[in-house]
Amino acid sequence: MDFDLSKPQKLLRQSARDFLARECKPERVRAAMATDTADDRALFTAAAEQGWTALIIPEAYGGLGLGIVDLAVVAEEMGRACMPGPLFATICASAAIVRAGSEEQKQRWLEPIAAGEMRATIALGSAFVLDAGVAELILRFTNDGIEEVEAPTITRMPSMDETRKLYSIGGDAFGRNENVIDIATVALCAEMVGGMQWILDATVAYAKTRQQFGRAIGSFQAVQHLCADMLLLTESARSATYNAAWEMTPLAVSIAKAYCSDAYREVANRSIQVHDGIDFTWEHDLHLYFRRAKASETMFGDATFHRERIASLVVDRQSSAAERSAEVMTRDSME
Repeated sequence: MDFDLSKPQKLLRQSARDFLARECKPERVRAAMATDTADDRALFTAAAEQGWTALIIPEAYGGLGLGIVDLAVVAEEMGRACMPGPLFATICASAAIVRAGSEEQKQRWLEPIAAGEMRATIALGSAFVLDAGVAELILRFTNDGIEEVEAPTITRMPSMDETRKLYSIGGDAFGRNENVIDIATVALCAEMVGGMQWILDATVAYAKTRQQFGRAIGSFQAVQHLCADMLLLTESARSATYNAAWEMTPLAVSIAKAYCSDAYREVANRSIQVHDGIDFTWEHDLHLYFRRAKASETMFGDATFHRERIASLVVDRQSSAAERSAEVMTRDSME
């Protein structure tokens, strides 16, 4: 079976990479994170013109009707560029409307979101909401779907990653929708893979040029081992993430998130060792990715949460198999 990306997906990846290399340089990321909202409206609009806000919205509602693998392809490039602002939250909100919204809600919200005219966010299982300060539409889950949070009390919260502002939303209890959260988690894992790849590329380039004792530090075996570890972690995270995007089962999603939560942190840690700590300074761009790694590590559940979920899913699966086997044996004995 061929697990490679299709030709259209490869073209989508290249176009996303080219766009972000042109429009989302590190200085633009820094400028956005220095504001109160990290909102670069021009960048958001340009991304919407690329069709990113319409990716997983059905064509009937003005979207492109693409799948979760296509979303992962774009999200990986977003993570590679450490893209700031509410685009990620808006995509997650669009997934919630598609999967849990009523027909009236889909008709009302999806088309303006697809066109980039409405920024949205959703409380995914807690009262802490990404980019609520700039969203024109704030959603939350209910027992039978989703609803708009009207006149919310929004309070800015401190966060490790200043490229995405975090807010507290007052009001009633917030529900969950595991299917939507799993889609958001896959997109987040893909972003994490993109960040790992950027760190790996930057670290290898540094190891090739940094001189010590009259030779490039990349010629030292200890540095080579660190870079090899980073490559292994990155490629393994990519495999787990795209498998999750393709399967879209709770087990595959939790495997990907458990691995990526640890791997992104470890890739950043090894990069700091190769750089001898200079990439942890404010002046070096890599600290942006280190912050994103720490914030993403716990978003939608950390590695411990997802390992416990994996164990529960496996136990439930084994119990169900045992029950089916017992039923068959009982039926055969009666016959």
